[in-house]
Amino acid sequence: MATIHTLGAKKREFSGRGIARRLRRAGRVPGVIYGAHQDNYGLDLDARELLRLLHSSAGEHLLVSLNIEGAREQNKLAILQDVQHNALNGDVMHVDFHAVREDEMIEITVPVALIGDPVGVSKGGLLDRHLHEVPVRCLPGQLPDVIEADVSGLDLGQALHVSDIRYPEGVEPAVGGDIIVAIVEELRAEEPLEEAAPGVEGASPAAT
Repeated sequence: MATIHTLGAKKREFSGRGIARRLRRAGRVPGVIYGAHQDNYGLDLDARELLRLLHSSAGEHLLVSLNIEGAREQNKLAILQDVQHNALNGDVMHVDFHAVREDEMIEITVPVALIGDPVGVSKGGLLDRHLHEVPVRCLPGQLPDVIEADVSGLDLGQALHVSDIRYPEGVEPAVGGDIIVAIVEELRAEEPLEEAAPGVEGASPAAT
């Protein structure tokens, strides 16, 4: 089951680019929380604490227990739904949390870990991965940290699809089962290029 991470936050009363810039200069990250039959409102989070949380997980869509200072309901179970990064230095610029209830189904993407050595690779094939995360539906308490996909049985030209994965109890895929997760491609040797003979079309003209 997924690890429920604990994170502190403050309810943010004001918004706007100026406020966001001031927060970032002070080592904070602006955010927002919505969903689960509640009002939407802004958040103010510690940047270093948030980075430690992100670095501790294989993906960014985490299940988080938020302790929100200044909020009417201080303890909130939420999914870290979206993380916006600075394109130049990778700093976290903004985060979105989707509040959830323990008794309601959620839809979230979970990292996929490929396990096993495909039969086709031992025959000269190449394992080509198509999917790194898979959207699933489940209750928050049944959310796995990672979905394991066994590729050991794949021969040359064979693919593992979303429907082929064995999901933990209570977890089901939220996308079509025909989507390819990984495939063993058969490598083909390149045909040698034929050199053009002198005097025939395509040959380089003689220097004058």
